[in-house]
Amino acid sequence: MDKTKGSTKEKSGALDQNIERFRQQIASLKTFIMGGSSTHSSIEEFDLAVEELIAEVLGSSSSMLEAYEYAQLGEAGGLVNLSDEAPEGAGLDNEREALRQRQRVLESCVGDLEARRAQASASQRAKTTSGPTVSDYMSRVIRSVLHDATLREAGELMQTWKVGSLLVEGADEFIGSITETELSREVVANGVDPATTTVKTCMREPILTIENSQPIVAAVQLMKEKATRHVCVTESGKIIGLISVSDVLRYYSGVT
Repeated sequence: MDKTKGSTKEKSGALDQNIERFRQQIASLKTFIMGGSSTHSSIEEFDLAVEELIAEVLGSSSSMLEAYEYAQLGEAGGLVNLSDEAPEGAGLDNEREALRQRQRVLESCVGDLEARRAQASASQRAKTTSGPTVSDYMSRVIRSVLHDATLREAGELMQTWKVGSLLVEGADEFIGSITETELSREVVANGVDPATTTVKTCMREPILTIENSQPIVAAVQLMKEKATRHVCVTESGKIIGLISVSDVLRYYSGVT
């Protein structure tokens, strides 16, 4: 059995158990708030049990432990992000307000543990997820146009090379990109003269990139988020190619 995988499962299981322990304490606290009977003989006994739980699970130096101690005095409002449901001075007596603040601190403890659990799960998925990367489907042919070329010249290059986008060259580096969409929008929708308008006035910048080691699904997500059909591929920060929607379709065609 993979020791790392087993360790992650154990950690996740411990987090689940500790979250449940805090939730049980919240349930017990609610009986004090409602004036009912609790498994604890007194609120003092309850407080002692909670302090021991926080110290055990979150550490004796946890800010939550300090917040709980202040909550017992009804003064925890500035230490944890309490909701507005029961603000200080809302007409509740001091004892009831202190109980409410205890509850908020315990809920914050649960929130902290749930965030840790989510982070652990995400980390595990990142380690175990396997599949093709961007480098498996990208094109390593880089087509470009000079920044001072006209839109007509850029369009002619796209037709010649049968591509939907071009990188834009500056003095000594790529400074942007231009696609068929930008050309159509500028020439047709905005009415610019393609014979005199330069590429640099219509290019997209900064260049949208993704590392070649990223999973191809990350490229799909990036395209969706940025509403684009083309993304430049980098290796250690240097552009080495391009991945497009057509490349993504090849990937999906291969797995369906």
